Amino acid sequence: MIELRGLTKRYGDKTAVDHLTFSVRPGMVTGFLGPNGAGKSTTMRMMLGLDSPTSGDVRIDGRRYDQLRDPLNSIGALLEAKAVHGGRSAYNHLLCMAQSNNIPKKRIDSVLDLVGLSDVAKKRPKGFSLGMGQRLGIAAALLGDPQILMFDEPVNGLDPEGIHWIRNLMKHLAGEGRTVFVSSHLMSEMALTAEHLVVIGRGRLLADTSMADFIAENSRTFVRVRTPQPERMRDVLVSFGVRPVFEQDGAMQVEGVEPARLGEIAAWYQVVLHELSPQKASLEEAFMRLTAESVEYQAHDQAAQPPPGDRGTGGAPARRNR
Repeated sequence: MIELRGLTKRYGDKTAVDHLTFSVRPGMVTGFLGPNGAGKSTTMRMMLGLDSPTSGDVRIDGRRYDQLRDPLNSIGALLEAKAVHGGRSAYNHLLCMAQSNNIPKKRIDSVLDLVGLSDVAKKRPKGFSLGMGQRLGIAAALLGDPQILMFDEPVNGLDPEGIHWIRNLMKHLAGEGRTVFVSSHLMSEMALTAEHLVVIGRGRLLADTSMADFIAENSRTFVRVRTPQPERMRDVLVSFGVRPVFEQDGAMQVEGVEPARLGEIAAWYQVVLHELSPQKASLEEAFMRLTAESVEYQAHDQAAQPPPGDRGTGGAPARRNR
């Protein structure tokens, strides 16, 4: 288990992490989300003792990282895949890590085989593709067979087969009772992998909840109803105290009524239905809604900007305030 209590990090006048308190529990994949600049990387670095907190505390199974005698046997992490010595072979890179943490040499061959790098074990990582570098970083995280694993953007550079593999690997590790903590900007992938979510914005905790509850609490759900008798269906629903919202194509959005109940109502009043489909928000939509006020670096919609050289009605260039 990873436990954060009031974790805070300041750089001068800027607060990167602001009194974060949450726990990452074993037996599930916990996703770590936040906009760019939210403090995710700083938080993960403090978990691993790479940055010192201004205040607060992080415990790895009850101990600080610097109290772990052989830390790779307790927690493995992938934060930066390219953080390897380019002149050493993949095998020797892992050998140095193994020797510094009292890990048997035979474990090196096991993790290289697991991540699919056995054939390039004697090659130097500086010639690896981004995906191969990611696999080597994952091998390093798994080297000590730890009970706690942290991954920052683990699918970067991986092909579809590699993404499928790392997704199943994380689920398998969590199924073994391990603590798995993963940060990623790929919402579609996170939705398939994580069971629990921790979301931060501007260094502060925004959510610590299950995936299902997060989407339900931060999105709008409704049933889409399409019928050749829209007015009749509307009148029927109004008689039940339900006011549908019409879409541009004539379909209706109905909130607060289960699809099965809507089907029963339509059947009872002999209304023909062409569509009856529940609509639920994606993780991305729920995330965008929750973090809308916490985005530090925000681009603007080009369509909303005046075209280059836009001129006023009199033909003169539009005046700009200085």
